Amino acid sequence: QVQLVESGGGLVQAGGSLRLSCAATARTFSTYGMGWFRQAPGKEREFVAAIIWGSGRTAVAGSLKGRFTISRDNAKNTVYLQMNNLPPEDTALYYCAATNNVGILLGSLRYDYWGQGTQVTVSS
Repeated sequence: QVQLVESGGGLVQAGGSLRLSCAATARTFSTYGMGWFRQAPGKEREFVAAIIWGSGRTAVAGSLKGRFTISRDNAKNTVYLQMNNLPPEDTALYYCAATNNVGILLGSLRYDYWGQGTQVTVSS
């Protein structure tokens, strides 16, 4: 069983930055990739970014490119989401997820394990 623990969320002013971390507390070589999703109040969960453990190949949602970066530290079993120049619209609960499925996956249903989420609030 893979357990995921997110951290790094909080309150930040518009234009600021945050770095989220997702630590996998169990063996991760059984999982192929990781993803970040977010869900704002009253909205559906949406894809943010994904990364493959082995190759490091990444994908970021089109609207977030240039501001969000996903990376991983295989030795620490940790994935990061660097978020820059944040506007209030980025306020959401951010989730980390792991998948056993091959490829860069944008759909939340393709992910097998989920963290509890970390709140990001951007004030104007």
